[in-house]
Amino acid sequence: MPSQNEIRWSQLRVGILVMAAFAALVVLIFLMTGSNGGLFTRKIRLRCYFENAAGLKVGAPVTLQGVTKGNVKSIKVVPQHKPNMVEVVMMVNDSDKAQLHTDTVASIKSAGVLGDSFIDLDSSNAVGPPPMNLSELQPGDAPSIDQVISNSNQSIKHVDVLVSELQTTLMAINQQKGTIGKLIGDRALYEKINHITTDLESISASINGSKGSLGKLINDDTLYNRANDTITHLNNIATDLDAGKGTAGILLHDDSLYNNLNAAVANTNQLLAEVNAGKGTIGKFSKDPAFAMKLDDAITRLDGILKGIDEGKGTLGQLVSNRALYDHTDQTMDQANQLLYGMRTNPKKYLNIQLKLF
Repeated sequence: MPSQNEIRWSQLRVGILVMAAFAALVVLIFLMTGSNGGLFTRKIRLRCYFENAAGLKVGAPVTLQGVTKGNVKSIKVVPQHKPNMVEVVMMVNDSDKAQLHTDTVASIKSAGVLGDSFIDLDSSNAVGPPPMNLSELQPGDAPSIDQVISNSNQSIKHVDVLVSELQTTLMAINQQKGTIGKLIGDRALYEKINHITTDLESISASINGSKGSLGKLINDDTLYNRANDTITHLNNIATDLDAGKGTAGILLHDDSLYNNLNAAVANTNQLLAEVNAGKGTIGKFSKDPAFAMKLDDAITRLDGILKGIDEGKGTLGQLVSNRALYDHTDQTMDQANQLLYGMRTNPKKYLNIQLKLF
């Protein structure tokens, strides 16, 4: 038989276990009610009357601008309070009373199409004083069950239409209709794609094997070395230019070319200014009206002379236009050439010197 001490020790362990379980239960209850401020948080009761409860249940959350501030304490029908006969009593943390007003609007809303109903408080446009215990808030819109079911039916109809269209599309694809249907069911297209894939694999193998131009460009180091040499030469040229070597380097770094060019531009500007001012021969040519008239008269006379020559007038005109004069002149020149040739070849025939003595 166990001794008295062992019995007392067993009873003590059971008591300690019960106390620990009770403490854990209290902590669990405190954590579960933490969203409402905790079990021992001071609360106030607020009332609101609705035309319809719209599926609202006791214990449903009460939110302020979407943030949970309490829960529904009771729901009952008050026949003498018409037309809104459904009384809803809400428990809200006393610390949140400053965020509420007597004209805060309470609305029954649903969390989704098939979700539970809850109370949502809206103080965005409220300006009244903070509510006291059992103060009555202003009711907002309360969706009815019929409206919720109607909205659900509309959504179900849309889903049904979508499923029907999807079935039609899948049927068309299975029947190889349309582009997607042909892509999925056309054997010839599959063979073409397979052939293209095989060709791509062959091309890739050829490239990896350094075959063809592209393979050599990718795998042959000759092109890289040449490009590297070219870049090295360009760097050397750029270094020489930066150092002022060669003609191009001198042109880049020597100020003499710039100074000479600047002086030439200045002289050109001065020359143009003098010409515009009528100075010098060119300036007088460009600004003197008498010279312009003389030049115009000379050109007119020259045009008349050329016109007369073209018409065969005068000696020059006859020389240009008269074929007989040209022929006679050509014949005379030919005869003169023959005479000179004869004198050169047989001068005795043409030169006869007689000497007489008296």
